[in-house]
Amino acid sequence: MLQLTAVQKILSDLDETQAERGKQYKYFHQHPELSMKEDHTAQTIIDILSKAGIETKRVGKTGVVAEIKNGEGPVVAMRADIDALPIKENSGKDYTSTVSTQDENGKTVGVSHACGHDFHISSLLGALKAFNEHKDAWRGTYIGVFQPGEETAQGAKDLVENGITSMIAKPDVYLGQHVLGAIPAGTVGIRPGAFLTTAASIRVHIFGKGSHGSMPELSVDPVVVASSIVLKLQTIVSRELAAKDYAIVTVGALNAGSKSNIIPDDAELLINTRTYSEDTQEFVHNAIERIVRGECELARCPKEPEFTYSDHYPLTNNDQNASLRVRKAFDEYFGEDSVDISRASASEDFSIVANAFKTPYAYWGLGGFADMQNAPGNHNPAFAPDLQPTLNRGLEAAVVAACAWLASEK
Repeated sequence: MLQLTAVQKILSDLDETQAERGKQYKYFHQHPELSMKEDHTAQTIIDILSKAGIETKRVGKTGVVAEIKNGEGPVVAMRADIDALPIKENSGKDYTSTVSTQDENGKTVGVSHACGHDFHISSLLGALKAFNEHKDAWRGTYIGVFQPGEETAQGAKDLVENGITSMIAKPDVYLGQHVLGAIPAGTVGIRPGAFLTTAASIRVHIFGKGSHGSMPELSVDPVVVASSIVLKLQTIVSRELAAKDYAIVTVGALNAGSKSNIIPDDAELLINTRTYSEDTQEFVHNAIERIVRGECELARCPKEPEFTYSDHYPLTNNDQNASLRVRKAFDEYFGEDSVDISRASASEDFSIVANAFKTPYAYWGLGGFADMQNAPGNHNPAFAPDLQPTLNRGLEAAVVAACAWLASEK
């Protein structure tokens, strides 16, 4: 009851601040920035928090941390990712993003918050301001971590490399949330243990021997080799893994050649993997390399294939005690809107910062759409969750989860 009373006091301004928070959210939605280029977003966050009298610091180029110290007690940190995607929005909202920019290849692309990071920013800003306004209801330290570059798996690593572990107090728990279409609007769902998969991208360069299309006997055709590899890779999941060892192996691109009557010198495969276990991920990656090398040897390729790994996302594996503590707080405050949630095959770099601190973490889902049957998936051009109750629920969830620690010590 003590915790619930504290939550109610901290959130007592929810209705009063709703219009301002809605306006702020729409601003972030209409001013998205690509990963590791979130300069304006970071400065806007700093300006909002500085105006509220909350201390902020830069971490790296576009990361921001905010820290509210309120006496002795637990230290709770919460993360919000702040980057957007190279996707032209077509949600039909009256606050649709019309931003475009150049990507790393110089191509003009639309930019939008097609994964809900604008809700994450707004929720954490609201929580920081609420904790700052009602210090009589809790005790300890509340830290907001505004992380760049989640979409490219660069941001959390960048925070660690730029010294976040020495810039803020070590958290007793690291919290995070993500707006989803997998649970109904207005609900929150958390589960202990593995929640989000590991992920990695692999670029495979296959070397053949080019020739005229009329003289295939003089070639080592990398297109044939690559095609055979694509088919064989599908047997890793279907024939090498036990059914309990979930994995996905996707070949997203096969690039080779330029003309129908020219057998090219090389080919490229772009592969993505996802698993719920680091051991399974290692097994899958070893199997991919074995199959690729074997097919290249069978085809008499003149050079060994080359493997380049990127976009590494770790397993999001919720701490048992921390997630159950959050679930208990959610049940108490949200009632029937605190729901069970299934594992998802999406991936996150959220846990990298928590692991750098050697801190337990809890990460949950936030429902974003009343019409779940027609809800677009994350990274869809139409992904723009319902403004309400999502905006309020994201703020409430952030406060309720943190108070499972901060209010219990009052």
